[in-house]
Amino acid sequence: MDRGRPRRARPPRRRGRQLRAGAAYGCPSRHRSDGGPAVTALTCASEERLARAALTRLTEPGDERVGRWVREMGAAGVVRGLTGAGPAPKGASRERLAGCRQRATTLDPRGDLDAVAGLGGRFVCPGDREWPGQLDDLGDARPLGLWVRGGADLRLWALRSVAVVGARACTDYGSHVASLLGSGLARRGWVVVSGAAYGVDGAAHRGALAAGGATVAVLACGVDVPYPRGHADLLDRIVERGLVLAELPPGGHPTRSRFVLRNRVIAALTRGTVVVEAEYRSGSLVTARRARRLGRQTMGIPGPVTSGLSAGVHELLREDAALVTDADEVAELVGGIGDLAPERHGPVVARDLLAPAAAVVLEAVPGGSGGDAELIARNAGLSRDQTIARLYELKSLGFVERHDDHWKLAAPPSTSGTPTPPGRRPSVRRGGS
Repeated sequence: MDRGRPRRARPPRRRGRQLRAGAAYGCPSRHRSDGGPAVTALTCASEERLARAALTRLTEPGDERVGRWVREMGAAGVVRGLTGAGPAPKGASRERLAGCRQRATTLDPRGDLDAVAGLGGRFVCPGDREWPGQLDDLGDARPLGLWVRGGADLRLWALRSVAVVGARACTDYGSHVASLLGSGLARRGWVVVSGAAYGVDGAAHRGALAAGGATVAVLACGVDVPYPRGHADLLDRIVERGLVLAELPPGGHPTRSRFVLRNRVIAALTRGTVVVEAEYRSGSLVTARRARRLGRQTMGIPGPVTSGLSAGVHELLREDAALVTDADEVAELVGGIGDLAPERHGPVVARDLLAPAAAVVLEAVPGGSGGDAELIARNAGLSRDQTIARLYELKSLGFVERHDDHWKLAAPPSTSGTPTPPGRRPSVRRGGS
């Protein structure tokens, strides 16, 4: 070493800035024993997870601008920029930065992670094994992460899931149909996803649970917040036997806008969305239309045309949503090859089984007092011998009666046990048993 050469001055360590960055994450800094720079959450292996957890409290769900910043700068860089510990993200207004810095005063992502872990939950981030890849279809609006409670694997459950959504103030018809859909889909091995609200959501969850099936509740608040209060027991049951998830951190409260933004997660997470009762301005229609834009199946349950709660569903059906009436038809649309609904047809009555010639003769028998074989043959367009042969077949089956040379339609059997009064005209449903 040349002792005559002047030493290059070392830049001062910016320990204060690192402390501020660490404080923004709610993590205390730890100094190295050799006097090196402080080790903060920004330099540890869990930097990305902590940063994303912090962003769920700093920003609102579904903000595409934040999603773009995370894609360009990384989650940690966005946190630094929004909290004043680094360069501000491009396009961030003063008002936004001021609001984020105000929220940052109580920021503690490690505390949030510990809180959800204390409830038996976890924070699932993009890139984790449990992350549902279909949420990436939302682009920059995909969740920064999901706070999850429940023991099931979210990614595997989401692979075979259907959303059932609808009106909160639903009718008895809507509640009944939603419950049948929930139980029917559960019995077919589908996971029922909904929002745990009153009305259709709650009925769908209960139907799935009653059938011993799987269900997922996507909340517009923290996973530790029982909302609505009246569904606290239901949410506890879902945690025990299913999954409860949210974008908001523990303690997050619901707002009107957060309910609307929550719906995009339901739409993207599932293979299809079924709407059971919805008015024109229902949030359920937002879910269904978002599902359609994402390439998912969109379905609706029809209702009375006189009901305002069915008006939104009928409008959705006019927009090319599929009309379904039960779980079998839903499974046919969202399922794989061969997963078909059973064929539907009306009841088979005795006259449906008649040979063509016998059916023609039966139609040719006049009502009331009947007619002779000549008249019936002329009406049927057959020979007299063919007509008589068919008439005797019909008599043996109970469709007609013979009185001397006249043939007449047999009176239908009485369902009340009371003889048919004389002179009563036979029913339109003629003969047979």
